[in-house]
Amino acid sequence: MRNPRIAGYRFPAEWEKHEATWLTYPYLDDSFPGKLEQIYPPYIEFIKQIAIGEKVRINVPDEIHKQTLLTSLGSNDVGLKHIELFVHPSNDVWCRDHGPAFVINPKAKEKKAIVNWEFNAWGGKYPSDLDNQIAGKIAKHFGLPVYNPGIIMEGGSVDFNGNGSLITTCACLLNKNRNPHLTQQEIEKYLFDYYAVSQILWLHDGIAGDDTDGHVDDITRFVNEDTVVTAIEIDEYDENYFPLRENLKRLKKMRLLNGKQINIVELPMPNPQYWEDRRLPASYANFYISNQAVIMPLFKCIQDDVALDVLTSLFPDRKVIGIDSVDIVWGFGSFHCLSQQEPLV
Repeated sequence: MRNPRIAGYRFPAEWEKHEATWLTYPYLDDSFPGKLEQIYPPYIEFIKQIAIGEKVRINVPDEIHKQTLLTSLGSNDVGLKHIELFVHPSNDVWCRDHGPAFVINPKAKEKKAIVNWEFNAWGGKYPSDLDNQIAGKIAKHFGLPVYNPGIIMEGGSVDFNGNGSLITTCACLLNKNRNPHLTQQEIEKYLFDYYAVSQILWLHDGIAGDDTDGHVDDITRFVNEDTVVTAIEIDEYDENYFPLRENLKRLKKMRLLNGKQINIVELPMPNPQYWEDRRLPASYANFYISNQAVIMPLFKCIQDDVALDVLTSLFPDRKVIGIDSVDIVWGFGSFHCLSQQEPLV
């Protein structure tokens, strides 16, 4: 089967129109140690905000959890007409990484297809056998063409400007626990062919506490074709200070395909968050762009308002909504990690 680039498909930017947002329901205590019950209120609020402007399609483990979720959504005034539930058992909740990567081609007979990357739970850190089946099950349900690159790739490791550029990190994509048989050049070839981009922009390290080995959606995100927000730590004694400054230096040297320098907007880091003695990957960069809103994690510190103001200035066509993520980040992710967009075509 030809790759998506040859077939005329492309991976749209997150701010392009969605048909739906995909989520995977949290039900295992191990996903949020000691916090599972506490994460449901912000999780339901997340669903509610997305459902205002698009469908929300949710993978659930079984019929029992399906009914539990429907009851919870109904009691929280979530419009169920925009909710679709699918019994697709999972190992974890992070749909950004195990969910389907949708590519589109409005001129093709099949206008939408799925790239079904392999998923090994961030280098074999956790079980992934069920998660790795979800994208294929979704493709089968909707009768969509499937491209199978055969290599490990996670949605949180890449971000797109919708105009040919992809940004990622060396720490994650070049990590030997992903595709040790591939060189950087070979990995880039997969990105070119299966995401149909023309430029790869490489940052270096991710943030402290990130067990994904440096996903870019915790540090730097495109907000339009030529602008990124990038996380900055102002406390020089914080372990994120130097890695984030190094990434900022790299960004300043980068040029887009049209030769223009990237517009860079700095986004503060929240106060450090910890689980027992372990640093958690708390970052305002882990926001999600839905059809009608930008949903940003809050961490109950003074930087919350600063970050909300920064994103509000960058998304004049959407309401920027903050939702408490203090408990959700115990699972080592937030709203962008939880979600995967399905484009409208």
